[in-house]
Amino acid sequence: MSEQEILRPLPQLDDIDLTLVRLLRDDARMSNARLAEEVGIAASTCLTRVRSLIERGVVRGFHAELNPRALGLGLEALISVNIRVGARRAIAQFSDEMRQLPEVVQVFFLGGSEDFILHVASRDSDHIRQFVVDNLSAHPSVASTRTSLVFEHHTPGLSVRG
Repeated sequence: MSEQEILRPLPQLDDIDLTLVRLLRDDARMSNARLAEEVGIAASTCLTRVRSLIERGVVRGFHAELNPRALGLGLEALISVNIRVGARRAIAQFSDEMRQLPEVVQVFFLGGSEDFILHVASRDSDHIRQFVVDNLSAHPSVASTRTSLVFEHHTPGLSVRG
């Protein structure tokens, strides 16, 4: 991280910004006209505000939430990964490699007892086992893994103050 990124002030958000963020979090497909109506501002002002939230990094993107089961991926797991001590320089490469794998839903780089947690979606337990064997156990940077199956997964969204 550069010094400029470290020293960059946090974005200041007023009540209108917070309302826009809350509405977009709940329905990212909401039209600009409806957003403006909900907030009580002109459509042109709303568009300027949303663009500003994007430019300031408050809103990082607009995504579709996919149902893994509907895609034939009925089993999800969280896999804790520890990187070998001698492979610490390969952390960024490992993270990049994992994000490229089709089974990987999310990659978390951690501070604590594990180095990474991978959220993966698969067809079944055999698919999970094969993923671990092929992509983790055989990986030269990986010291150990621990797999936990996900029984339920709820995504409530980030709480917005205000």
